[in-house]
Amino acid sequence: MQADIDEVIRLGARATVIEIPASEIKLRAYGITAEDSIRRAVDAVRHAVKHGLSVVFFPVDGTRADLTHLRALYVAAIEAGAKEAVIVDTIGACGPEAVGYLVGQVREWLGPSVPLHFHGHNDFGLATACAVAAVRAGANWIQGTINGMGERAGNADLGEVAMALECIYGVNTELNLDKIRDVSRHVRSVSGYALEPWKPVVGENLFMRESGAVASQFHIPEAIEPFSAEIVRARREIVLGKKSGLDSITIKSRELGLNISEAQRAEILAAVKLKGIEKRGLITDAEFRVIVSTVCPS
Repeated sequence: MQADIDEVIRLGARATVIEIPASEIKLRAYGITAEDSIRRAVDAVRHAVKHGLSVVFFPVDGTRADLTHLRALYVAAIEAGAKEAVIVDTIGACGPEAVGYLVGQVREWLGPSVPLHFHGHNDFGLATACAVAAVRAGANWIQGTINGMGERAGNADLGEVAMALECIYGVNTELNLDKIRDVSRHVRSVSGYALEPWKPVVGENLFMRESGAVASQFHIPEAIEPFSAEIVRARREIVLGKKSGLDSITIKSRELGLNISEAQRAEILAAVKLKGIEKRGLITDAEFRVIVSTVCPS
């Protein structure tokens, strides 16, 4: 481990993360004892601090570790000079209640002045909930990724976490939420990874409405949106398909500058529904124009 730290020093870094296995499972996998893990952690932290590095201590698989040993690891690392500590859910096996409890425990062990991070994975689809629970229990930082990208099922999605904290819990974050969808698209473009269209916060379907029942409420956005499209600089739109209603036809016609009479709406709607069923998908604007021109020939 010292050789790795020496390389960080050689590169001129000012800070580093020092990892050590914490759970009995990980200790067995690496072939080291609990006592040896504490000794290695202390030696590594001291060496890094001696050479001017600021250290964040990262006990791997901490959420599955014996609490007595985990406490000894954290306390030893902080006493050796680590400035910050991470609560680590390496395999995403923790629920939000357990995360909240563990963050509270670490805060109690280390005191109020040590910055705490939470690092979680999404193997059970709980990464966002766990991250929010961590903040509510006293964590200062969330280690996450754009779009939730990461190993296996990925990490906590920073956009989701920030939106939940800001909009539901009233916790200020350091993210410019009006840029999150642009950043998400950029990351998708350069990484080559696609997202499901119903992905929270950044999904393409989030402010897209097909249902006729919903379209009838389109003039009152708060009736159909959990948060305003303006917050994330998204565009509200009506799309047409087999679930459309009469209000859907009116809104889409107005959007495209098409003049249709009240009497023509029902026939146009029937044609839209039929096309959607035949196509097994949504109707494009071009296809809608064809339908309107067929029903309403000039």
